[in-house]
Amino acid sequence: MTQVDQLQAKAQNRFDSLKLSPTLLSVIEEIGYVAMTEIQAKAIPLLLAGRDVIGQSKTGSGKTAAFGIPLLEKIRVQDRRVQALVMCPTRELCTQVAREFRNLGRRMPGLQVLVVCGGQPVAPQAFALEKGVHIVVGTPGRILDHIRRDSIQLSRLSTVVLDEADRMLDMGFQEDMETILAESPPSRQTVFFSATFPDSIGEMSAAYQRDPVEVTIENTDESKADIHQVLYETTNETKAVVLQGLLQQIQPKSTIVFSNFNLHGDLLQIDRDKIMARFRNQSIRVLVATDVAARGIDVADLDLVVNYDLPQKPETYVHRIGRTGRAGKKGLAISFATPKESYRVNGIEDHTGTKFEREKFNVAAESKMQRTEKPKHAEALMATIHISGGRKHKLRPGDILGALTGEAGG
Repeated sequence: MTQVDQLQAKAQNRFDSLKLSPTLLSVIEEIGYVAMTEIQAKAIPLLLAGRDVIGQSKTGSGKTAAFGIPLLEKIRVQDRRVQALVMCPTRELCTQVAREFRNLGRRMPGLQVLVVCGGQPVAPQAFALEKGVHIVVGTPGRILDHIRRDSIQLSRLSTVVLDEADRMLDMGFQEDMETILAESPPSRQTVFFSATFPDSIGEMSAAYQRDPVEVTIENTDESKADIHQVLYETTNETKAVVLQGLLQQIQPKSTIVFSNFNLHGDLLQIDRDKIMARFRNQSIRVLVATDVAARGIDVADLDLVVNYDLPQKPETYVHRIGRTGRAGKKGLAISFATPKESYRVNGIEDHTGTKFEREKFNVAAESKMQRTEKPKHAEALMATIHISGGRKHKLRPGDILGALTGEAGG
């Protein structure tokens, strides 16, 4: 490639080369976006041209902005009716997507983005929809519920996005997704983003998209990142001891521990949201989660991923460890395996083309130390303050500043 070709390629990957409104371009510049990621460079021009797209993507690839920027460019703020639906598999991902939309649309006065998910009261959502909403981000079941209640009307709907479509299928949302698509205006733009392309995704695309363009990212394999992959042979009885010992030795700032067991914390949604906010802010150093619960959690600079239980599929392993070692940084992934799970270990190594570094852990010594010595746990780097109030409660920014800096705040 000549220097001219390189400069042209670089220019074509810049956001200011796109036909976007000055308002949206100014926000993109404020955020610090300059060069588009691969998925953005491939998808945004197609979406701006009105094409249906089926894209292969992963968490952290910039896919939310890839469909969010063209979607916002089409929004007519003066028309306070639902113009875009975005379906996501989990509440956490819905919240993240809506946050990105609000950030990108912060110079669009009056823009209304609403999250509608189960686990939250229907009435406040319906009231907000009645007042006027431009973009609805939600789980398929709750979106369909509002359509049935006529609180979401589809007459002005111009865009439907299925984010992490494969995961929604895994969670049993296919019927709801297809019903929503079938009841949407035929003239809509339909966008699928999926980490994998099972046959069911292809069938849905054929049924509900118009001449879609398939967009895939080269080198999507997270295992190619700079991730140190370590394997400890354990038993089910010694896993907890090994985990505690390793956390004390490594002292990571942020860790996700993956378990295959269903974890029922009996938490209200507001409590789950608080926990996720604290984890993102590094006020909680360790989060234990299942694959479904962790889907959509996008934490920058994650130090450590622990596979407390090996996943059944090698692809799931790759997706798990891909949460660390991002943006050119080194990552660490530790996996536990019992002797009976050697076939899973072999399957992962064959799939990734990488051999685990085998390590041994002195369980007896660690057990003795944990019985006789007080564990040394580093404190979280940050503290998160949750303020359950706002303008409706006549709470002003000065009140918060005064509480933090005055006598009450020490």
